[in-house]
Amino acid sequence: MHLAAADLAALIALCRAEIDRHGAHLSALDSAIGDGDHGANMRRGLEAVFAERDSIARLPLPAALEKIGLVLVMNIGGAAGPLYGTLLMELGRGLAAQGCGEDFAAALERAVAAVARRGRSGPGDKTLLDVLYPVQAEIVRRSAPGHIAACARSAAQSTQAMQARRGRASFLGARSIGHEDPGASSCALLTAAICGYLAEHRPL
Repeated sequence: MHLAAADLAALIALCRAEIDRHGAHLSALDSAIGDGDHGANMRRGLEAVFAERDSIARLPLPAALEKIGLVLVMNIGGAAGPLYGTLLMELGRGLAAQGCGEDFAAALERAVAAVARRGRSGPGDKTLLDVLYPVQAEIVRRSAPGHIAACARSAAQSTQAMQARRGRASFLGARSIGHEDPGASSCALLTAAICGYLAEHRPL
């Protein structure tokens, strides 16, 4: 997979704008079952990436993803920073192994597995993994970007019916049911933004 520097810089700006636009909503979701700071934390992380977008965009995609992951780890508080950081750093490392036959779908599968290990979570635990797993499955199927985006949004909404088994929300027990997971929501927002850009600017 290859992205031109202009595409990567545009995607960074787009993701930053999407999180900024929905930051208050993400924090409201988090207020119901967590600390209430997910929107602010994500904004801070995406602002930090945006500040380095020019230097990041000049890197090859694998190195750029690793750099973005590192910046997110250093700037997003709570559990989200290590999870998003792990996802992107492991994805970058996987793509760097392209010479060994690694493709994007395989690299993403390894990255999602690394997130699961880092968070000690799995499907149905009411985390961003409940978006990452179905998105990864759609990428394996080579689904169109619009379908992947719709899948991500649906997967985030499905966390409303789940009882949290990881993180601060797990302390609420059954009271966590009925609330969308904020990490799943931010993951769906970012996935949909990226898919929308790729569908418009880099059609398959």
